[in-house]
Amino acid sequence: MLQGFEWYLPAPTASDKTEPHWRRLSRAIPALAALGITSLWIPPACKASWPTGNGYDIYDLYDLGEFEQKGGRGTKWGTREELGEMADVAGRYGVKVLFDAVLNHKAAADYSDVVRAVRVEDGDRRVVRRGSRGQDENRRDGEGAKGGGMREIEAWTGYEFPGRAGKYSPMKWNKEHFTGIDYDSRRGEKGVWKFEGKEWAQDVDEELGNYDYLMFADIDHKHPDVRRDIFYWTWWLSRQIRLGGMRLDAIKHFSFEFLRDLLMHIDQQVDPDWFIVGEYWREDSEFLARYIEYMNHRMSLFDVQLVINFSKVSLKEEKGDLRTVFDDALVVWKPNNAVTFVVNHDTQAGQSLETPVAPFFIPLAYALILLRANAGLPCVFWSDLYGSFGQHPRPDHSNFVLPTSGGAVVPKMMLARQLWAYGTQVDYFDQPHCIGFVRCGHPARSGGDGLAVVMTNAWECATKPMCVGRRHAGEVWTDVLRWCPGKVVIDGDGCGEFPVAPRSVSVWVNRVAQGREMVDGFVFGYDIFGFQQKEREAMLEKGLEGLDVGN
Repeated sequence: MLQGFEWYLPAPTASDKTEPHWRRLSRAIPALAALGITSLWIPPACKASWPTGNGYDIYDLYDLGEFEQKGGRGTKWGTREELGEMADVAGRYGVKVLFDAVLNHKAAADYSDVVRAVRVEDGDRRVVRRGSRGQDENRRDGEGAKGGGMREIEAWTGYEFPGRAGKYSPMKWNKEHFTGIDYDSRRGEKGVWKFEGKEWAQDVDEELGNYDYLMFADIDHKHPDVRRDIFYWTWWLSRQIRLGGMRLDAIKHFSFEFLRDLLMHIDQQVDPDWFIVGEYWREDSEFLARYIEYMNHRMSLFDVQLVINFSKVSLKEEKGDLRTVFDDALVVWKPNNAVTFVVNHDTQAGQSLETPVAPFFIPLAYALILLRANAGLPCVFWSDLYGSFGQHPRPDHSNFVLPTSGGAVVPKMMLARQLWAYGTQVDYFDQPHCIGFVRCGHPARSGGDGLAVVMTNAWECATKPMCVGRRHAGEVWTDVLRWCPGKVVIDGDGCGEFPVAPRSVSVWVNRVAQGREMVDGFVFGYDIFGFQQKEREAMLEKGLEGLDVGN
């Protein structure tokens, strides 16, 4: 899978003539398919609260960039027509488009409602604050004086969608369709407010006592109108654009039972072959495994523990124990229902779930998720192929962050996965600072060619004796990544002594393996924004034709 965006991608503007993202993806899909991408996770395609919103600040599920609402017709990512064209291109190349569905909340209401509500404690949503400012004693829901702390607030919960004018769905939302909000507009008071007659869903994550409320206007999934409309929208969406599944946002914050019913609806009314992956951020893989079982193994989850392990081991540098990298990872519990990743838009610098992985370790982590057997579905991050604009982009793009290892390493690992990551796997997780594994190859794949991976987080070179199988005896193997020079000759027992450079990873493959010549000569065109091309043109204008500025 590819996460086909990063948080800091800029919105197109009339002045810089930036290409809409759906068009950008359409151009990229042929190359991505050649690298082995079979699923493309796109950003939320529904109308956001403002033109540059990434879509998690969702306003209208039924506006895919079609109606003049919230400051424009298209979304940050493009128009409905461009979205459909991109999905059609993906389908022609065998790539499933995964729609990022934001079903937990709504933002940017059209009008406010007056509603009676109680303010709950930020640290424990089960505890109601008494008094208008919460300065009195606290009590648990259902305890103490009836209606303690209840008062009228002004909440932005009215949604009429005037630009759409009832097309596709006649439903208009009001305070009855939500359980709470985080702002009393009447008094200008921030806090979490639970509406009178409403209760938080009980089958949600227990962080903060009850983590039903996350942000904006919290959707009441028990309300029959809400349930009916979301179920219908899911069916409707499948008829609008060519999809292969969904990524479900923030599922720890709404009813588990509701989600299980939605999955059953998808199987019965939409498409039983849709791939579904949910975002449930929790460092407890045993719990997530039970959650998958509750969902009848119908969905996958992102492997949160694994990326946290990557972060912890990498930040300890040479003191990190590589043998522990898979400890309690979801992929150990549910390998067929885990989506593994190294970075995503939430874990980027400056984001709410920031989980830094040391730069030197990112290629090591990708080798672990891309080249191993029974290691879930690996998800490659947009910025590790195409670079990142970062938190504070400059108009001249001078602080643009190039992709991992200059864009040369991750694509070659993706090709190695396609060609040689087959057959029996043997692990050599026997040293704290140098580990390895081999894939012995399968006769039905690339003529039986396999690979050997070795990595170290130490500041010195290391070697790892590993066996790749007697049928490889006499072969000469070299590092596909070209980070470690020299060659390894496989002996009569099928074994070799595989070296690795300091704080690095090497992927060793027969130097005459099927596809090897193609991989060795492969150069990935990561300059999708045209920055290097523009720089070349500027230099040519200045008479600097001989200066090499990139691939």
